[in-house]
Parts: sequence; C-alpha cells; structure tokens
Amino acid sequence: MSEDSSGCQEFGAFRRLIWPIYRHEMQKLIPMLLMFFLIAFNYNVLRTMKDTLVVTAKSSGAEVIPFIKVWVMFPGAVLMTLLFTRLTNRLTRERVFYVMMSIFLIYFFLFAFILYPNREILHPNAFADRLQLILPQGCMGLIAMFRNWTFTIFYVMSELWGNIILFVLFWGFANQVTKLHEAKRFYGLFGFGANLSGIVAGQVSVLLSKKAFNPHLPLGTNAWEQSMFSLISLVLISGVLTLIVFRYLNKKVLNEEADSSAKFELKKKKKMSLRENFRFLLNSKYLIYITVIVVSYNIVINLVEVVWKSQLRELYPSPNDYNLYINQVSTIIGIVATIAALFVSGNSLRKFGWTTTAMLTPLTLLVTSILFFGLFFFKDNLEGVAWALFGMSPLALVVLAGSVQNILCRGAKYTVFDATKEMAFVPLSDEYKVKGKAAIDGVCNRLGKSGGSMIHQSLLLYFVTFSASAPYVAAVLLVIISCWSVAVKFLGIEFNALTSDKSIQTVSRLEENAGDRLVSGDAVLAEQQAI
Repeated sequence: MSEDSSGCQEFGAFRRLIWPIYRHEMQKLIPMLLMFFLIAFNYNVLRTMKDTLVVTAKSSGAEVIPFIKVWVMFPGAVLMTLLFTRLTNRLTRERVFYVMMSIFLIYFFLFAFILYPNREILHPNAFADRLQLILPQGCMGLIAMFRNWTFTIFYVMSELWGNIILFVLFWGFANQVTKLHEAKRFYGLFGFGANLSGIVAGQVSVLLSKKAFNPHLPLGTNAWEQSMFSLISLVLISGVLTLIVFRYLNKKVLNEEADSSAKFELKKKKKMSLRENFRFLLNSKYLIYITVIVVSYNIVINLVEVVWKSQLRELYPSPNDYNLYINQVSTIIGIVATIAALFVSGNSLRKFGWTTTAMLTPLTLLVTSILFFGLFFFKDNLEGVAWALFGMSPLALVVLAGSVQNILCRGAKYTVFDATKEMAFVPLSDEYKVKGKAAIDGVCNRLGKSGGSMIHQSLLLYFVTFSASAPYVAAVLLVIISCWSVAVKFLGIEFNALTSDKSIQTVSRLEENAGDRLVSGDAVLAEQQAI
C-alpha cells in the first residue's frame, strides 16, 4: 500500500486523475484493457439483442423474462459453472479460457446461420397456441418461453457471456495477475475500457438498426434480421480477437514477469467440485458478504428492469424500434460509465476508501427506483402534467424515468460496483479467488437474477399484470437494498483489516479457519499447501 501511495505522488495532478500508470506497467495493462474492451463489446451487443429477440417475439412480451431466468437461466448457470469447475480441475487456466470461449463462439455461429433461419420449423407454434387456450393468463410468459425456445437459449447464452466470460474468466484472470497496489489504479481503467465498449456497441447497433432492408444480402428477410446477422458476425470477430490478445498476454507478457505471484497459473491445484466450492464459500464470512452484495444487486436491478421493459415494449412494439431505443440507452450508459470510471471510481477509492465507494451503488438504485416507481404508480393521473411539462405521454414519461434509472444504475454497476467487488477478491489467496469467485459469479450471480424473476413470476401468476404487482415489487426492493447496505458495511470492515499492515497474517488465519471447517487431519495440510 505504501508503494502505491508514494508512487502516485510522482504523477502530476492531471495524470494521477486520468492515467496513474507507470511505463513498465503498460505492457500488461494495455492488452488487458483491449481484452476487456472486446469482451464487454460482445456483452453489450448481446445484452440488448437478447432482450429484443425474446420481448418482441411472436406472442411474447417482457413477462417472458422472469420465466426464462428461473426455469432456464439458473439451471444453465449451474451447468456452465459445473463445467468450468471440472475444466479448471483438469486443464490449465489458459486452456480453460480457450475452451469456454470456443463453446460460446461456436453456439453464436450456429444460432445465426442454422437455428434462426429455421426458426419457423423448430418453434412449436401450433402446440403453444393450444396451451394458450388451456393455461391461465398468468402463464403467458411460460408459454412464450417454450414457443420461442431457440430465442430462449440465445437469451441464456448471451446472459452467460457476461457471467462466465466477463466475470469468471476475465476478472478471475485480472485478479490473479494484478497486485493489490496495482488494482487501485488499474481497475478504474478497466471500467473505462468496458464502458467505452458500451458506447461503441450502442452506436454500432443503432447504425445497423437504422439501415434499410437490402435484398441483395444472402441472409435475412427484413431489416431487423439483417442487422442481427451483422451484429452476431461482429461478436464472432471480437471473440477471435480476444483469444489472440489473451494468447499474447500469456506467452509474451506474463511469462516475462519475475514475480511468480503475478502468473495466471497456480503452482498447485487442489481439485474441488462445485459442491465443495460452495462449502468453501459458506465457511468464509468474507465471501458470504460478497455473495450477499452480488445477489442483492441482481435481485434489485431485475425487479426494476423487467417492469421498465414491459413499458418499453408497450411504447415500441416493433423489434427494430425497440432495439434502436435500447441501444441508444446503452450508448448513454457507456458515456455515463466512462465518465464515472475516469473521475469517480478510482478517485473515490483512493480518497474515500472501499466502503464509501461500494455504498454508492445501492444509494443510486434506491433514489432512481423511487423516482421510477413513483411515476409508474401515478401514470394514469399524469396525462395533463406529462404533456404540459414534458411534451410526452405518461407512458413515454415512465419509459424515460426507467431509462434514467437504467443508465445511472448500469453506469454505477460497470464502475464502482464492479471495481469494489473485484477489489474485495484481491487480498485473498489464489485458491480463494478461483473457487470463491467461480461460485459467486458463476452461480450466485444467477441466483440473484433468478430470485428477482421468481418474485416477478409468483406475483404475475396471482396479479396477471405488472401494474397490479408493482407495489409489492417496490416493497421487496426496499428490503433487499437495506440488506445490501448492511453487507457492504461489514465487508468494508473485513477488507480494511485484510489490507492493513498485518494483511498477510490475517489472510493466513482466514484461510486456515475455513480450511479447518472443510477438512481435517492430513487434508488440512494438503489444503494449506495448495493455498
């Protein structure tokens, strides 16, 4: 820590604010920034495309999202995390990265050029129509999930790109090759790279969505389909470039570093199953706090976002219009998040510390959610006010408020939330980083989203519409944000203890205590040696 503090004083005021990086660190930082940019570019493209596909599909709407996240998304996350754990136990971490990336890229190729063109043959529309006559109205989302099953799988794989590739693989890699004194300077810049990609992805998607149908192109029967094929092609190209940069980092940069602790590979690997990963997590109070924070964020953002998307679908029923609007929002998110990454996250961490910076995200979600739900509840009474003051309909005003909420919360998520969450892993050993992070980002991340979706799903089955269930959603949201804030406070105490002058001894005691609860006798010795 002293190295960082003293080192930063060598920079001028402007450079310390914008680019607090030493010359010898650039050979590692710049390729990592490029990797993050490419992975996050795909994340942003896929995030908006998957919503457009499932929400505007035949006989579908925003109510399909909670059903997908509970019945397909969560099991998919568990299976993918199980696969990652098995691969980690058998292959080097570098090879695991190649295998996991290849799985996703091959799937997106198959979807674009085989599954989507044959969707009318593959989708059971006749059977789904019969189900629609039999089942209650609250099950319309479940039927839409089944009817458009190829879109459902695309939604799941697109969502898992963020969970597995961005959070488990990239951030796991970054946490292992980045030292603590580097993290306070690097991680804000990682956020800058990711958020810049959000701007680029949003503008590329907007540009392609505005293009007219070209009958001379071999794929697509309308403008939306052609723009979708173009976007997936860009995702594939970006994925291949990511593999090339990752290969360069491992062979040309990390192998030359003298500090063995900065290498991506563990000296010894203790094979652990997914079940053992969770036992590992549950026996660490520190990791439990991180879990509460991750689960809480995903529940809260899911509770608000699904209601917003239902209003957006009502305002823009056309796939091209829906995709155009949501990508304009994505562009603004990138701009806001880039500004926050440059001027807020890194500087807040250095000036105010981890706890204050981590508390910014739940505070932002609380304030913006109150604004959105307030307008949503009184939408029917705002006709005259909405036109007089804002020149728009009450529905458009609610969509605008939801857009502002999404922009600020996603901006906070991609900067201060991700930076503080990933920094929380840095003081831990490689064993804790890999196993705890795989469980938290691979499954607990999805558990939060599935939890929010389960709340929506249960309420929809009873109330049928989002309008009727919204007051209960808002009440749950306030409770979750309160739990989140408490977890941040206690994790901040633990983090400050680990990063104090006695951090090495503290980490050792933390690991040994968890190891004692996991194994005994000779296994304890083996566990300590692995750590």
